[in-house]
Amino acid sequence: MPEPDAPLKSTPPAAPPTPPEGAPQPTFFQIVAAVFWSFFGVRKKRKLDEDAAAIKPIHVVIAGLVGGLVFVVSLILLVRMIVA
Repeated sequence: MPEPDAPLKSTPPAAPPTPPEGAPQPTFFQIVAAVFWSFFGVRKKRKLDEDAAAIKPIHVVIAGLVGGLVFVVSLILLVRMIVA
């Protein structure tokens, strides 16, 4: 049993997979598709792993914010069109 004052040892988090050298950079449409499927909530494990290895997190964040903004604005416009 460890001593009560002893610091707990933890393992460092696993590093995200890295793309192999010379791997092609993801295209704009691949990033948009990954974000769309994330919004929809359906994604195959294999494609998720490929996206995690190829797409940079900042690209996903930017695409997610833009996608969310487009979704909200389109809902507002749809409601205004129906109510008018």
